[in-house]
Amino acid sequence: MNLWLMKSEPDVFGWDDLVKDGKTEWDGVRNHTAAQNLRAMKVGDQAFFYHSNIGLAIVGIMEVSREARKDGEEGNWISVEMKPVRPLANPVTLKAVKAEPRLAAMDLVKFSRLSVGKVTPAEWKVVLEMAEA
Repeated sequence: MNLWLMKSEPDVFGWDDLVKDGKTEWDGVRNHTAAQNLRAMKVGDQAFFYHSNIGLAIVGIMEVSREARKDGEEGNWISVEMKPVRPLANPVTLKAVKAEPRLAAMDLVKFSRLSVGKVTPAEWKVVLEMAEA
């Protein structure tokens, strides 16, 4: 199983929207690296849901429920379907992530504009520890 972090602006589509809807089409990604990450996703992979722009925090865990399909008429863009798994006990802020030395190499820190990034198993564990603290 691969692990990911996916960003969404909570005033457009936030964690509560995902929970209410039960699933969502993760579409509109127009960055080549982020799109490559979407293509690599498999059913059952999990991702952190990150509130970008407002909140700046990892707030929940979601799961890939359908793999990539074409998104839009133009270009080679794709989307995946995601479903909620559970909220984090406590949001993990970007400030806290940046202050944690074990997360210094995390895509969220290194590639701050990347909307769909990889998370290593070690990083996943650290974020979950931080959420429980």
